Amino acid sequence: MGTVGMRLLLDTHALLWWLLGDGRLAQSARDAIAGEESLVYVSAASAWEIATKTRIGKLPDAESMAQNLAEVVQANGFLSLPISLEHGQRAGSLPGSHKDPFDRMLIAQAQTENLILVSNEEIFDQYGITRLWERSRPLNRAGHVAVELDPTAVDAGNGPGDVESTTGAQ
Repeated sequence: MGTVGMRLLLDTHALLWWLLGDGRLAQSARDAIAGEESLVYVSAASAWEIATKTRIGKLPDAESMAQNLAEVVQANGFLSLPISLEHGQRAGSLPGSHKDPFDRMLIAQAQTENLILVSNEEIFDQYGITRLWERSRPLNRAGHVAVELDPTAVDAGNGPGDVESTTGAQ
């Protein structure tokens, strides 16, 4: 059996920056997307957002991408994520003042499908999702950095917040 990698949902800007090779895409996000075991999803909401923003002139260089997004997604080995009734109900019921309908849909999909949302949008953290961006570790559902300790790399007692070594060495 193969190793199960991360299940990622790309925010629209993360998708665009990946496709354009844009340096604004965090290295941790780039590494996770490129991971052989990662399952990378692109929401129908991102197709909707790209097409809308291309039409109104906010993404003038993305016209070809907007017209051929399904092929571009498939060529990159990504999976499409349709919008279900449950996604729509959840997006419409989300609390808070964040009004962007595309973001609300991505949050609802990440919640419903238990996906890690690849996004630089820190406001997403208040919705109890796991978000991957600046750090090489995703944030957990409480919005804290998920930490995995390597007991051989723990430096005990050198400053505030240090974790004590459990190896027994003094």
